[in-house]
Amino acid sequence: MSRRKNTRAAQGSGTIRKKTVIRNAKEYTYWEARYTEGIDPGTGKQIQRSITGKTQKEVAQKLKAVTTSIDSGTYVAPSKMTVGQWLDIWSAEYLGGVKPKTVESYKCQIKNHIKPALNVIKLDALTTPMIQSLYNNLYRSKEDGGVGLSAKSVGIVHGVLHKALQQAVFVGYIRFNPADACELPRVERKEITPLDSDAIAAFIKAVHGHKFEAVYLTMLFTGMRRGEICGLKWDCVDLERGTILINKQLQNIPGKPGEFRLASTKNSKGRSITVAKTVVELLKEYKRQQEEMKKTVGPLWKEEGYVFTNEIGNHLSPNTLYHNYKRLVTSIGLPDARLHDLRHSYAVAALRAGDDIKTVQGNLGHHTASFTLDVYGHVTDEMKKDSADRMERFIKGVSEL
Repeated sequence: MSRRKNTRAAQGSGTIRKKTVIRNAKEYTYWEARYTEGIDPGTGKQIQRSITGKTQKEVAQKLKAVTTSIDSGTYVAPSKMTVGQWLDIWSAEYLGGVKPKTVESYKCQIKNHIKPALNVIKLDALTTPMIQSLYNNLYRSKEDGGVGLSAKSVGIVHGVLHKALQQAVFVGYIRFNPADACELPRVERKEITPLDSDAIAAFIKAVHGHKFEAVYLTMLFTGMRRGEICGLKWDCVDLERGTILINKQLQNIPGKPGEFRLASTKNSKGRSITVAKTVVELLKEYKRQQEEMKKTVGPLWKEEGYVFTNEIGNHLSPNTLYHNYKRLVTSIGLPDARLHDLRHSYAVAALRAGDDIKTVQGNLGHHTASFTLDVYGHVTDEMKKDSADRMERFIKGVSEL
């Protein structure tokens, strides 16, 4: 007796085919995948859905993502899924390669700003005007009934929502990303405020003998970020060669005030910098003092390898550095100076001393030299003018011979 062929597709399976249709006398060709979402409990029939795309490869990738979610139990039918449900799935399943702190930031934006406005809206019913209204309300001042976020903060919210919706497009839950056509408020770049020569001299004098003197001067003369200086360990410092490897930063653990962890640097790339002889001598003296502290506290010392520590070997808190810095700069009449201004001061001093932009970029750990130019372009413009003035003096000198 011949076996009867089972024509019922298994849940999650799918097929792909090429289709051609004619609309308004024009021929359109595309690829379509059909998959079995499940069984209708009322009728016992299969629930079939389709995914379309311009190429077979695109549709195959979308189909694989959908069938995987069906198999893992995370699938929700597109026609029933809300924006909030998709954001929950996306943040739980699609951020595996993202830094933990960034994941926490994404979830914070979703919880505080996106879900309150869009949570119950059907994913496939979400429109550009709905999203635009959200952005406008976030940017609108509190006096006008809005949230009062900065343009930069609205851009961060947009980045999170756009990524989530783009993944929904890729999976096949929606046909296009409605956040694509939104207009964002213009971000006005804040003018950097490095310390000038007089302020630097006053700061060096004020910090002399301070318990964090070596920390602040190392930041000023290397451009290291606050988290990088707090996370620096002696095995990354070569006092013989005069180099520092910057490959970690100390971060506060989200939701746990006062608790910290070591993480990769801001752009996830380590960088090695060669420091001035003054910095080498500064670190040598500090290391000598640290060895004396170890002897003084004895077994109470916690050896974790950090360069800059408190009296018993624990790493310094970035917040402690900030508050001590503010007291120092206030004492010299610069209450508005930020700790990050030490980094800007290093960059400006390096450029004015004649360092090429590529070297400064590498020392600062910027992703590209163009970004460094964008931030410090006014300095290079001044340098170009100074160069032109020097050439003018040369021309006049030659002409008088």
